[in-house]
Amino acid sequence: MKKSLKALERDMQHALSYAEWREAGLEHDRLSGAGDWKADDRSNGYDYELIRLRLAEIRNARERHDVNRLVFHLHEGLHGNLGNIANPALYGVSKVGTKQLIETYLDEVAGALEYLCNGDFIEFGFREKLDFFKTTGGAYGRSALMLSGGAALGLFHMGVLKTLHEQKLMPWVISGSSAGSIMAAVVGSHSDEELVEILKPENLYLNAFKYVGFRGMFKGKPVLDGSHLEACLEENIPDVTFEEAFRKTGRAINVTVSPYDRHQDARLLNARTSPNVLVRKAVLASCAVPAVFPPVTLWAKNINGEKVPYIPTRKWVDGSIKDDLPVRRLQRLYGVNHSIVSQTNPHVVPFMSRSDDNHSVAAHARRVLAANVRLNVNFALEFVQKGIKWSNDLGLIVDKAQSVVSQKYVGDINIIPPRRPTNVLRIFSNPSVDDVREFIETGERATWPKVDLIRNTTRISRTFHDCLEQLRQQEMERLARPTRLVSVR
Repeated sequence: MKKSLKALERDMQHALSYAEWREAGLEHDRLSGAGDWKADDRSNGYDYELIRLRLAEIRNARERHDVNRLVFHLHEGLHGNLGNIANPALYGVSKVGTKQLIETYLDEVAGALEYLCNGDFIEFGFREKLDFFKTTGGAYGRSALMLSGGAALGLFHMGVLKTLHEQKLMPWVISGSSAGSIMAAVVGSHSDEELVEILKPENLYLNAFKYVGFRGMFKGKPVLDGSHLEACLEENIPDVTFEEAFRKTGRAINVTVSPYDRHQDARLLNARTSPNVLVRKAVLASCAVPAVFPPVTLWAKNINGEKVPYIPTRKWVDGSIKDDLPVRRLQRLYGVNHSIVSQTNPHVVPFMSRSDDNHSVAAHARRVLAANVRLNVNFALEFVQKGIKWSNDLGLIVDKAQSVVSQKYVGDINIIPPRRPTNVLRIFSNPSVDDVREFIETGERATWPKVDLIRNTTRISRTFHDCLEQLRQQEMERLARPTRLVSVR
């Protein structure tokens, strides 16, 4: 018996796994006519004629085993959003996937890269091959996953991470601020096998909040117990440095922290900029909301492996108030030019569009409203800051508040939770196992509709990454081989 479209939508809404959700979505596309739309190359949303041409050039070169021509077309013609194929609006017509032409093109490019990587060619030797993948892959760029702040609401990230991990779509560059730094550190310090268990609701210790009191708030004393939060982090994050975590997992985790001083910039801590800093302390600092938690001194391992204070004269606080989504720093460090954002900040989510169509009237109105709110709040904060003499702590809060309202909180792909006004009451409450399970399920359901968009927009960069890893391994094996000495008589 055929199901109606509404029945299939209910199946998607109540699906218990991505496989169930996708199956119902594909049937919905078939019945609604969206399947016919996917089969038709034409659309105003992208340059389908250009994609047809590029597809034919790459396919013909590979079928003829013309390696030089294939390398030429890939080197000259690969761009992250060629012909606007990453346009999110192209994923708003059907429930699952997009134009078949786009997916066929991505399959062909990925297949061509794997063909060059795995093949043995006289005219395209190993050194040329390695140089091609380094140069072209670096120019193409890569994606990063960025996890926002949001205190207890950041548990939503767990559902996002769980889905990306299961679908093998987890980017190797991951940043986290405040609550997001906890989740970034968890996935960045555990192997793929360990994550299967870690991302279950009963396996994370999340008793992070212990109230001290509000009486000392205006005297510089915190509302919540920082040592209690630190004990929580010790249960979930191994005692490792950023470099040690990267060597274990191959995931480049990045944690933002802000200095406990006014008019200073945030720092981005990772295996490249601060390899010896302890991840736990970095996360503790990134979670230290001013006036809520005490500021934190970072620690690191010295050349002898001993734990010592890192820049002992400076303390650090919540990274999200200065740089919730450190896009520019990730661009410089890793060549990131595409971002996937899991956003849970309660002051941001209400203003974010849930539609992939950023050109709609509603989306435009929401952006205008958000811009006006930011402008007015920033003006008020500047007026207050100039007109009143504050203590250092209260002045710091006003300074950080200005940073909060002036940031950009969206990426190329945005995953956000449902708008629930009651979530504000859960920001600094310790969640039960059932609460964690609800957050994870909410994160999963919010991610499922984005899976095909993420899979397609990261397909080429993931292939470049895998091929480069394979070639670097071959290079190490070549260097490890003993050199044969030829005697000359």
